[in-house]
Amino acid sequence: QVQLVESGGGLVQAGGSLRLSCAASGSISNIGTMGWSRQAPGKQREFVGAIDTGGITNYANSLRGRFTISRDNAKNMVYLQMSSLIPEDTAVYFCNAWHNRVNYWGQGTQVTVSS
Repeated sequence: QVQLVESGGGLVQAGGSLRLSCAASGSISNIGTMGWSRQAPGKQREFVGAIDTGGITNYANSLRGRFTISRDNAKNMVYLQMSSLIPEDTAVYFCNAWHNRVNYWGQGTQVTVSS
């Protein structure tokens, strides 16, 4: 079992930046790809980006250039740096991690961007 806890969400003005963190705990040896998704009110959850164990990243095309994912394997952490935020980025942001062919999810952290 892997537990994921997101933090760093909050209220930010349009044009601002925010950094989300996700801490993995539990049976965390050999955690694989980690990533972020988000779900806006009334919408389906959408892929934000992911990072593999070697640091290779993949992003949703619409977010490339504004969002950056990084990870610290020693600390079992994954981060999402968001910049130039717009109100449409308002959503609950979820962290996920693959471990032994199971995709684990955190509870999410709310990000609200005011205009």
